[in-house]
Amino acid sequence: MGLQFYHPRKGRISLDQMISEIYSFIEADRNAVYKMVIGTDSQTSHKGTLFVTAIILHRVGKGALFYYSKKRSRPLLDLRYRIYKETEYSLTLMEQLKEKGFLGASLELPVEIHLDVGRKGETRKLIQEVVGWVTAVGYTAKIKPDAYAASAVADRFTK
Repeated sequence: MGLQFYHPRKGRISLDQMISEIYSFIEADRNAVYKMVIGTDSQTSHKGTLFVTAIILHRVGKGALFYYSKKRSRPLLDLRYRIYKETEYSLTLMEQLKEKGFLGASLELPVEIHLDVGRKGETRKLIQEVVGWVTAVGYTAKIKPDAYAASAVADRFTK
């Protein structure tokens, strides 16, 4: 069984179901402008670290469709390692979508990877590294306060 995704109202769905729903959302308004946004956030407690990756299809100016997946690990206390894991999970999801033929010739969407780093706080030291990683593999990187997929959507499901 592959990675499970969740829709806020429909509950658990598979990667294939999610892709199908995204295509249907696009088909419902072919003239709209769309953008794919992926971001991961994490929360660590003494029990473990919970990673939540949000995937958002933004119909610019006309709403959005979003899903999320969760992964748990042992407690990860090292901030640099955790930010790298968040970035890795976002990029891995994008690769899984591509392997399924999503974003092929029939569908060209701008892709943004939202990183849970910002110019304030400890994560500012990591901005150059993770933004460089994301742009090196061909995606647009966004940091806080513009990284809403990580800092708002994914964050909501880590609590």
